[in-house]
Amino acid sequence: MNVVVCVKQIPDPAAPQSLDPTTKNLNRSGKLILDEADTYGVEMGLQLVDKAGSGEVTVVSMGSSADLSGLRNALAMGAAKAIIVSDESLRGTDALGTAKVLAAAIRRVNPDLVLAATESSDGYTGTTPVQIAELLGLPSITFAKSVTVENGTVKVDRQTEEGYDEVTASLPAVVTVTAGVVEPRYASFKGIMAAKSKPVEELTASDLGLAGEVGPGGARQEITAVVDAEKRSAGEIHVDEGEGAQQIVAFLDSIKVL
Repeated sequence: MNVVVCVKQIPDPAAPQSLDPTTKNLNRSGKLILDEADTYGVEMGLQLVDKAGSGEVTVVSMGSSADLSGLRNALAMGAAKAIIVSDESLRGTDALGTAKVLAAAIRRVNPDLVLAATESSDGYTGTTPVQIAELLGLPSITFAKSVTVENGTVKVDRQTEEGYDEVTASLPAVVTVTAGVVEPRYASFKGIMAAKSKPVEELTASDLGLAGEVGPGGARQEITAVVDAEKRSAGEIHVDEGEGAQQIVAFLDSIKVL
């Protein structure tokens, strides 16, 4: 069983963040790490391959190839190889453009299953995985809290507000997993050393036949301005002199809670 896991290298959340003054996009020139949300997909993929008894996990990403620490972390966990699409022309690509790039890279692998996080920690659009499924013409299941594969069918418990739905789809398919679907393993020293020699294929937009279709020229959305969030005003302090309950009721009524 061959599994592709879509992963993203993001700026280290522990480091100060800034925006590019020209593009107003997040500055990604510093240290990059594997998005924690993606570790669940990598672990899920590894467990499914182990249970199948054959196959491998390939991680696919788009972004800068100047720092591959994040991808090496996924390889150290146990993924067999990585593909990264890195091209200066991709700067400013929107969510749909990103989906086009990842879908084109995934086609080269022709996997049985594609796994992804529900959304990235630095983007939060939550749309890219389902766009990938649509571009690949595959069924998609989102918010999986458990995933099993049997007889060419993926079975998922899909997290909902009231519990979970039991959903099935024929393979190949795209599934997004929630945090907690599995407990990601820590990379061992042996795994870290092995990751240094595992293949990382670097591609460009031209390699995928997408030159001119992605990047700022192909984006359907644009950041026009970034402003500071409105500062919160100080709250009101009321001393209860026997009318506290009435004041609470009046306040709740004023904000249409009652």
